Amino acid sequence: MSVSYRQPGVVLTDRRFTVPLDHEDPTGETIELYAREAVASDKADREDLPWLVYLQGGPGFGANRFVGRQAWLDRALDDYRVLLLDQRGTGHSTPLNRQTLPLRGGPANQAEHLTRFRADSIVRDCETIRPALTGGAPWTVLGQSFGGFCTVNYLSTAPEGLRAAVLTGGLPSLDAHADDVYRAAYPRIERKVAAHYDRYPQDVERARRIAEYLLRHEPVLPNGYRLTAEAFQSLGIMLGGSDGSHRLHFLLEHAFVRTPRGHELSDAFQEEVQNSLSYAGHPLYALVHEACYAQDARPTAWSAERVRGEFPQFDAAKTLAGDGPLLFTGESIHPWMFDCDPALRPLRETAELLAARTDWPALYDPARLAVNEVPVAAAVYHDDMYVDTAHSLRTARSVRGLRTWVTDEFEHDGVRAGGPRVLDRLLALTRDEV
Repeated sequence: MSVSYRQPGVVLTDRRFTVPLDHEDPTGETIELYAREAVASDKADREDLPWLVYLQGGPGFGANRFVGRQAWLDRALDDYRVLLLDQRGTGHSTPLNRQTLPLRGGPANQAEHLTRFRADSIVRDCETIRPALTGGAPWTVLGQSFGGFCTVNYLSTAPEGLRAAVLTGGLPSLDAHADDVYRAAYPRIERKVAAHYDRYPQDVERARRIAEYLLRHEPVLPNGYRLTAEAFQSLGIMLGGSDGSHRLHFLLEHAFVRTPRGHELSDAFQEEVQNSLSYAGHPLYALVHEACYAQDARPTAWSAERVRGEFPQFDAAKTLAGDGPLLFTGESIHPWMFDCDPALRPLRETAELLAARTDWPALYDPARLAVNEVPVAAAVYHDDMYVDTAHSLRTARSVRGLRTWVTDEFEHDGVRAGGPRVLDRLLALTRDEV
C-alpha cells in the first residue's frame, strides 16, 4: 500500500515494487525495490505530468533524502513527477550487507549473488516498474555519477523507455578496463591534493604528523575500525566535492589532544574519521565498485591497489622518510579496507572472489549508441576527481546527438551544490533551447 505525506512544497509517496532478482529468470526469486515519489504540492492532482526517474551515484547508495524542494529537485518539480529510486540492494530496497549476505550461503554464493547488482540489472528494474507508473509512456532519466553509467546502459539496452536522458558527472568509458580508469585517476587525485595544500598550506605538516602517528600506533576507532596510514589517506575522497577541501581542513585542525600519556588523536577527530571511512551504510560501494568497470574476461584483481604501485608518491612510509607532502587518495577500493572496517571484514573472501571473476558481460553497446535517437545532455566537470574528463568526452563523441556542457564551475557534486542551475541547463540542452 502506498503512503503519502507532505513536506514544504512537495507531496511524497512511498512506493514499493517487486522485481526479479535475475531478469533472465523472471519467474524465479524476487527482491523488493523502494522508491519515493515526489510531486509539487500545487501539481499533485495532475495526472498528465511526465515522470523523471533519478539514479543515484555510487554504486551502493540509496537516493537522496531531500527535505522539501532542495537542490536539483526544486527544478525537477517544475516539470515532472519525480521518482527517487533506491537501486537494488540500497536504502529501503532489499538490503545487502554483512548481516544479510550470509542468508545467501557462503562467500561463493554471495559473490554470485552480487553479480546481479550492476548497472544492467538496475536498468532492467527501471523498465520493469516504468509501465505501472507511466502507463507505458517513456520517462526522463537523471543519472548522477554511477547513475550516469546506468543511464548509458539504458541508452544501450532500452532506449525506447526514455523520453530524454540527463547525466551529471557520469559519462563512463565504453571500453576501459579498471586499470585504465585508475591510471587516469591517480594523477587527477594528486592535482586535487596539490590544490588543497595550496589553499591550506598548514595542512601539509598536520597531515604528515597524523600519518607519522598512525605508522607507529594504528589505533582502533570506537566503532572497531583499525585506522592505518593508508586508511587516513583515503579521506582524500572528500576532495572531489564542492566543499570537500574545506571539510578536510576542518577535520585535520583538531586531530590531537594532550593527555597524561602525551599527544593522542582526539575523540572528536576519531568520531568524525570513523563516520567518514565506515562502509556500514553503503557496503555495496566497496563490494562492486571495481565490478562497475568489468566487461570482459579480464578480472579486476584489486585494480586500484595494483595500479597504485605504479605511483610510489602515494606511499605514506616513503613520503614520511623524506620531507614531501603526504598525498591523499580517494574514489578507490583496496583489499586492506576489508581488514580495517568491521562492516566489511566478514565479506573479505566474497570480495576476493568478485575481484577474481572473469566472465563479466558487456554493459554498453557502441553500435546502438552510434544511432541513438534519445535527446541526451551531459555535464562534464573539468578535472572531475571521480570520473575522467577525457574518458567522458570520448564517450560523448560516441553517442549520437549527445550534447555536453563542460564546466569548471562545479566539482563532481555540481547537480546538488549548484541548486537548480545544472539541471535547468541540461534540460534546456535536451530541448534545443540553448
